[in-house]
Amino acid sequence: MLTSLKNLVIDNSRFTVTFNSTVLRKLFALSANRPGLQMGAKSVCFSVNLRAKELKLGVGQTVIYDEVLTNEGNGYDDRTGVFTCPVAGNYIFVVDALSPRPVWLHLYLNKAIVASLHVSSNHASGTNLQISRTVILTLKKGDHVKVVNNPTYTGAVYPHGYSGFSGAKLF
Repeated sequence: MLTSLKNLVIDNSRFTVTFNSTVLRKLFALSANRPGLQMGAKSVCFSVNLRAKELKLGVGQTVIYDEVLTNEGNGYDDRTGVFTCPVAGNYIFVVDALSPRPVWLHLYLNKAIVASLHVSSNHASGTNLQISRTVILTLKKGDHVKVVNNPTYTGAVYPHGYSGFSGAKLF
């Protein structure tokens, strides 16, 4: 069925083919026969921000975001800053931060660094730099993902929605 849909789009490229997301999800589930894509599969996603004030980070400190935008599946704990995987699968994570000075952030999967972000000390005084990192990970139920400041240096990240952490189960 997926091949038929692809051919329909290619053969009729001058037309706009529109489906609502429910129909597309059903088509993909039928064509791939993958239970994770079927309707009713557990949705897991979260998005959090720093809202209240600049966060001064100690050496090796976990970043705890104080504004929860969404937390479907209740995987993100706003008391600890840790996402605990409620359902095994492939996940996408995005970390972004606005910093007034050098900062080194790491995305941890359990006890291993899987991605890093860095703002150099070379940027001009009084300026802020936005950094971002996206990563796709295969998680098992119970795995932990968190953003942690470098184990050697202190740092800081700005609030007001400029610094955040998001994740979603892809399949």
